[in-house]
Amino acid sequence: MSTLKNHVQLIGNVGQEPTITNLESGKKVARFSLATNEYYKDAKGEKQTETNWHTVVAWGKTAEIIEKYVAKGKEVAVAGKLKTRTYTTDDGNQRYATEVVADEILLLGSKDDK
Repeated sequence: MSTLKNHVQLIGNVGQEPTITNLESGKKVARFSLATNEYYKDAKGEKQTETNWHTVVAWGKTAEIIEKYVAKGKEVAVAGKLKTRTYTTDDGNQRYATEVVADEILLLGSKDDK
């Protein structure tokens, strides 16, 4: 049950081409945005769509898979955990960023999807 404490699963579409960074240590990191859609009916009974954007970060072998096979618009499933980090902007303000650190990625859709 300990794996349920911080576990995220998302299915969505890649919003932009993944950014791949090769670190000096030889490790590879991939970053991309993922759009997930929720559908509901409003008070008038009309279908509405709410889109949420998530930043996904992946390391090592998972980053290599993303580099080879993931492109803008591709539908993917991601499993991982949430991680919040802090950073300071150039003007001295502290900011927080919550990201999905992906342990696994599953490519969805047909092979012909581009």
